Amino acid sequence: MLKIAVNGACGRMGARIAALVFEDPQLKLVAALERHGHPSLGKDMGTIAGCGETNVKVTSTLNTHADVLIDFSSPESTVTIAEICAKKNVGLVAGTTGLNTQQLEKIRRLSQHIPCLVSPNMSVGVNVMFNLAAQMAQMLGNDFDIEIVETHHRFKKDAPSGTALKLAEKICEATGRKLDKDVIYCRHEITGEKPENQIGMHAIRSGDVIGDHTVVFGSLGERIEITHKAHTRDTFVRGAIRAAKFIAQKPPGMYSMSDVLSIQS
Repeated sequence: MLKIAVNGACGRMGARIAALVFEDPQLKLVAALERHGHPSLGKDMGTIAGCGETNVKVTSTLNTHADVLIDFSSPESTVTIAEICAKKNVGLVAGTTGLNTQQLEKIRRLSQHIPCLVSPNMSVGVNVMFNLAAQMAQMLGNDFDIEIVETHHRFKKDAPSGTALKLAEKICEATGRKLDKDVIYCRHEITGEKPENQIGMHAIRSGDVIGDHTVVFGSLGERIEITHKAHTRDTFVRGAIRAAKFIAQKPPGMYSMSDVLSIQS
């Protein structure tokens, strides 16, 4: 049985991860972690997740062995817990968004000691979309304009979403564009005619939308749109659990959801 720890256990995502781990006969939740001073410290994680008493208490330290830790917290917390995982030989699955270049590089260095999988979106469908968007951009060529639109709930702290940025990154890799040069964020005033290689990025924040992403390919006379809509956070949770089962069998290294899904880049 695979032993799972969850960091950020009392957040929206963390609680659902705990609930689905409790339901999975192949998994056992052994640790539920939250920040120092969190009001739920000491409470039973099963009660918080709506599963009844489980005798797994919320703690601020990882004081038991786990095979894999799943993290949906904040960029700073993710890096801190990655360091702890490396010291304790615990694999890491991180779905935190907003990680900067330095933070990702830190996790890459730690992956020399433990298996690490970092993805801005754990959804199986979205990770297929990454690959399809890149292929379509390459096939359609410069005759088609590319725009990326993402919509999330009003409480999301970062913009654009990590998923939207990953879509832009994959498209840039496939077409020879530069992420820091060819991607612009929204538009205002007189912008002039759109440059050939430009990718427009647009972030919408509205109500309780879990996550919608659309890539628009438009040419003179026709338009193609690829859209993914998440109906429930369990979409991301199931992907993260699938990733945890995958890296539990792997040696140290940096992995992606493409590895989990056997998607050839």
